[in-house]
Amino acid sequence: MVGIVLATHGDFATGIHMSGSMLFGDQPNVAAVTLQPSDGPDALRARIEEAIASFEDQDQVLILVDLWGGTPFNQSNNLIAGHEDSWAIVAGLNLPMLIDAYASRMTMESAHEIAVQIVGSAREGVRVYPTELEPKEEAPAQAEGAAAPAAAIPEGTVLGDGKIKYALARIDTRLLHGQVATGWTKAVQPDRIIAVSDAVAADELRKRMIMEAAPPGVKAHVVPIWKMCEVAKDPRFGDTKAMILFETPQDALEAIKGGVDIKTINVGSMAHSQGKFAVNKVLSLDMKDVETFEELKKLGVEFDVRKVPSDSQENMDALLEKAVAGLK
Repeated sequence: MVGIVLATHGDFATGIHMSGSMLFGDQPNVAAVTLQPSDGPDALRARIEEAIASFEDQDQVLILVDLWGGTPFNQSNNLIAGHEDSWAIVAGLNLPMLIDAYASRMTMESAHEIAVQIVGSAREGVRVYPTELEPKEEAPAQAEGAAAPAAAIPEGTVLGDGKIKYALARIDTRLLHGQVATGWTKAVQPDRIIAVSDAVAADELRKRMIMEAAPPGVKAHVVPIWKMCEVAKDPRFGDTKAMILFETPQDALEAIKGGVDIKTINVGSMAHSQGKFAVNKVLSLDMKDVETFEELKKLGVEFDVRKVPSDSQENMDALLEKAVAGLK
């Protein structure tokens, strides 16, 4: 697991470390290092070195600092010499960045990969309220044809052919994050992103974070499974091109049985937890998952197994066989 050092002026590192634990739970291989007014640069460097030495894996280290060019950055930059191929520093530490770093460690094994991932989250976390104070951004061309909200259209109205278009249906434990918001959105160009999860729809914090993670010009929604089944049958969504995100194959199966007409599912990321067997770097399955995928196959659903659009597809049958063998 990639080790994370939080290095800041004053007690900021300690405070944001505690905030991250409140939202994401206590995390291993994370250390908060502070530069106090009475400290010199050498003292801070020694603390960073001590923090890194405490990690289980010292080959992959991500250092998050508050200010580019400040003492925490400069001392981290001195330490990274000779480790540029596996360590990384990201400045501008904020809470969305830290939460995404924690989540990214579940599926990413290198500090470089996580560093690239979390820059987008940090930028997207900077918002202004009232919203009219936000800097104006020109919406991408594909957003011009986005369907209007169904609530603003009289019930019974048929738009297009009356059937919602599924640009992508994906299983991903983290639902909407940087790789989905950038890579997959660019690849399939939806005008809406719909995260389908009973649990997340009832969690206001996660719901808000997902809605705010959508790229400019693409609306994001979080709905329970029953609501998605209603949307799938509503002819007012006939002009909608949607990316559908599920946390689990079980949620996908329930939605499909409820009338969501999905023919292909992108199996992107399923986090490891107790009782699951890792079949590759990003997919961990238990017997319930295997049985669910087999049931989806019987319904005629095909699988596109890859994390990002540029990856080569893997064989789902081979992965299911590997899981069964590993779980015995």
